[in-house]
Amino acid sequence: MSIEHTDGTARAGRITTPRGSLVTPVFMPVGTRGAVKTLDTADLERLDTQIMLGNTYHLMERPGADVIESLGGLHRFLDWDGHLLTDSGGFQVFSLKPEVTEDGATFKSVYDGTTQHLTPERAVRIQEQLGADIAMALDVVPALPAPREAVRDAMELTLRWAERNRSAHRHPT
Repeated sequence: MSIEHTDGTARAGRITTPRGSLVTPVFMPVGTRGAVKTLDTADLERLDTQIMLGNTYHLMERPGADVIESLGGLHRFLDWDGHLLTDSGGFQVFSLKPEVTEDGATFKSVYDGTTQHLTPERAVRIQEQLGADIAMALDVVPALPAPREAVRDAMELTLRWAERNRSAHRHPT
């Protein structure tokens, strides 16, 4: 990312990915399960939408990262030429009150009740299968309010996971 303009603490910039560049600040519609509710990709293009957000947790559950990858990735699945940012799924996972260890988070699926385990490496792999232009690192989201020490511990675990995310990424820039 390059910063192109500032005004006090406000910044405007450009993010460049292999797909091209987008200008910030930017409106990013949320396509949690791979689609923006009430809009199709033609609508988004008419609105000059530069980027859409997809949710790793929901997409790994349904239809599944393997399915989306076999169909050519999320861009092709959506018929979307713009940028895609995928979150790590961390917020959704932590809303399920997982068991958190140094290795990752273990939780029950909201779809079928099966036990799932999400590690930083798996979160990166799923986002790569989806074909994300911008992938987010798996983070620890503590339930708030929380004691300062618990928030600090969550931050420190997130930083260790971020290093694992980076190491697992197949095409670092």
